[in-house]
Amino acid sequence: MYVDCGTLFTGGEVVEDGRFAVSEGRVTAVGTRDEVAADGDRVDLSGEVVTPGFVDAHLHLKGGRSMDPMDWVAGTTAESAANAVADAGKLLDAGFTTVRDVGSDVAIGVRNAIDAGEVEGPRVYTSGLSISQTGGHGDLHMLPREWVKDGAGISTLADGADECRRVARERHREGADLLKIMTTGGVLSEKDSPTEAQFTDEEVAALVEEAHRVGMPVASHAQGAPGIKRALENGVDTIEHGFHIDDECLDLFEETGATFVPTLAIMHRIVTKGEDHGVPEHGLRKARAAQQAHFESVRRAKAAGVPIAAGTDFIGPDLIPHGENALELELLVSEVGFTPTEAVAAATSVAGRTIPDDVGGLAEGNHADFLALGGDPRDDIDHVYDVDAVYKGGERVR
Repeated sequence: MYVDCGTLFTGGEVVEDGRFAVSEGRVTAVGTRDEVAADGDRVDLSGEVVTPGFVDAHLHLKGGRSMDPMDWVAGTTAESAANAVADAGKLLDAGFTTVRDVGSDVAIGVRNAIDAGEVEGPRVYTSGLSISQTGGHGDLHMLPREWVKDGAGISTLADGADECRRVARERHREGADLLKIMTTGGVLSEKDSPTEAQFTDEEVAALVEEAHRVGMPVASHAQGAPGIKRALENGVDTIEHGFHIDDECLDLFEETGATFVPTLAIMHRIVTKGEDHGVPEHGLRKARAAQQAHFESVRRAKAAGVPIAAGTDFIGPDLIPHGENALELELLVSEVGFTPTEAVAAATSVAGRTIPDDVGGLAEGNHADFLALGGDPRDDIDHVYDVDAVYKGGERVR
């Protein structure tokens, strides 16, 4: 099979009159029509703009339908799973063929159902429940501890290096693809600050050691510089959010090769619409205080050459619904100064760096996940919302 394109975004470059070949669901060659042989069945997208399938490198396939954490606890697992399956379909409709879930009690099951062909959805790579210290960002501070400790929200609580090792091993036992930890406070957690570091060096080192021992990458929620540095110094693979990146953080990114997933979309929605959707006052206050520093941190990271991947932190409520995840690409262009081509790369080849599989760009050996768009994002970034066709593993699914 081969695919003829009008304009082809590979995730690394843009090729006019492009062509790529596919065998057994994977890309075998990419180039111009003169460079790639026309062997097998032809997929004619010669009048279309073709991109790799989009990757959301930071979301929660939790099935949430409220911004009130009480509802996350009160809802049943069955309802969460059913909503998450519906969200998986919305993601595929929007051109997201791969997602990295970083905190959910149902995403492992949803992933397994998609992989078995029982339901349709993107490729899902999940941490299962994330891991937080007591009183940390993943703790629901307003609730009794016994309601929270076993993962009632999106996190399990762990304290001390030995307990961190045990919980990391539990995630591996449950079938997680990666580990998600919290090394700072956050916006929606009531009693902490985005700038305060969480977990000790010993705890972070134990979590990372256990994950890396079995081949799992580690993502860290890290908003303030002390917690970003603690994560990077102890071997974390990706930094999530990164509101306050300083020069030492940039040096550590360069030294470690870690990827930055800034999640502009959730901050934008909280600041611009959160008050009308039930975001608590402490969340509104902290998001408003951090937003401009957040934009500046992403600009500085871009200028320093840090790999920046697109991720939304969307959960599913009307404020942050799955299906509108391309907002992250729009904001990378409008608020940070990415070119549209760079934004597409952030949501494809660069986001693929965060996934423990061959996804992201249209490159030899990668899964043949690709889209046909109704227009060229270089003319208007809003064309990333205009998805005409979705292919996963070389098969049309939308």
